[in-house]
Amino acid sequence: MIDLSLAGRLTFAQTSPYKPALPPGCNALGIAAERDAVLYVPAGLSATGPVPLIVLFHGAGGCAEKILPVLQAQADYHGFLILAPQSMLVTWDIVIGGHGPDRERLDWALSEVAAHYRIDPQHLAFAGFSDGGSYALSTGLSNGALVSHIIALSAGFMAVTEPEGEPRVFIAHGLRDAQLPIATSGRANAAKLQAAGYDVQYIEFNGPHEIQPPIVALAMNFFFG
Repeated sequence: MIDLSLAGRLTFAQTSPYKPALPPGCNALGIAAERDAVLYVPAGLSATGPVPLIVLFHGAGGCAEKILPVLQAQADYHGFLILAPQSMLVTWDIVIGGHGPDRERLDWALSEVAAHYRIDPQHLAFAGFSDGGSYALSTGLSNGALVSHIIALSAGFMAVTEPEGEPRVFIAHGLRDAQLPIATSGRANAAKLQAAGYDVQYIEFNGPHEIQPPIVALAMNFFFG
């Protein structure tokens, strides 16, 4: 029998909040002494109703501080939380050898967010860039009963052994990506998911291995419908 945790399955389950809402801005969640997860709270966010959440995974060599600005203006405008976990090593565990400590810390981070806010189950996305996009795809598809949307920006691969649910998927990739060529990453990933019956929105843009603001805007339109 497969150990689902080794396949990336999270144990997180939503509960009623029992802690006060956090102040606007970036808040360290206190789940780790080093490379702690960070929660961005936009000003004016409702602390009573269900709130949308995007879990945003950084690329290789990245950190929460580098990836958060990609979505902060969108969070301020649309009113959603951004959870930015951080890999324990230079990149996410599945890129190095398989699901392990990063999955465990993601569970802790989600539980801490849910202690402060009631998360909207219809708007809980896993998103990421580069290796973070690969992590969003892999972990999101393995937790589709929890994750409603996946946003993969210039992602390289998917590592999924036990898919679950039917999350909607947004994939964007640059035509001039020399780091993760589009033919073997973006196009291949989109084709596999479409063949498997997933609802996929696939975008190609004229650019290298980067995040472009117009593509982020399209991803937000996808997330909020």
